[in-house]
Amino acid sequence: QVQVVESGGGSVQPGGSLRLSCAASRIYSTTCMAWFRQGPEKEREGVASFYVGSRGTAYADSVKGRFTISRDNGEKVVYLQMNSLKPEDSAMYYCAAREGGSRLCSGLRATDFDYWGQGTQVTVSS
Repeated sequence: QVQVVESGGGSVQPGGSLRLSCAASRIYSTTCMAWFRQGPEKEREGVASFYVGSRGTAYADSVKGRFTISRDNGEKVVYLQMNSLKPEDSAMYYCAAREGGSRLCSGLRATDFDYWGQGTQVTVSS
């Protein structure tokens, strides 16, 4: 079992920035950490993922160039830096984790992730 806890959500104006944090109870080299989001009446979509062993990352097309997922070496925390936020970025953001190979990490499919946090709300509005 891996427990993950998100923090850092809030309200911001369009064009603003937020940084989300996801603290995991354990992280191994085979751990994949990812962020998903779900807006009202929308399906949950993958936003970004980070594979610990290779430090490989993957992003949804909608956030490329604006969002950055990262982890400081030795920490059990993964960050999602969100810049140039748009109203369509408004959603509940969930941290998720899985253990295994890197291929399923970059695929950003919710069904491939086993451990989930409770979510943190991000609202982008003027």
